[in-house]
Amino acid sequence: MSSDPQPIAEDDLETAIDQAIAACDGNVRATIRALIVANNFLESEVRELMKAVSRAYARGRFQSYSG
Repeated sequence: MSSDPQPIAEDDLETAIDQAIAACDGNVRATIRALIVANNFLESEVRELMKAVSRAYARGRFQSYSG
């Protein structure tokens, strides 16, 4: 998994925006609300994964990268 975010093509971004709005029956506020909720969920998942990796590293299950 790359740590660098991949750019999204403008056409793909516009399509995703249209799909998100359509999924909320054209209600832009509901779309924004849904995206905020989804983002908070994903941030929570990242925090949990970081804790799990940190614990595994502390237990010696991971070796540090020496390039």
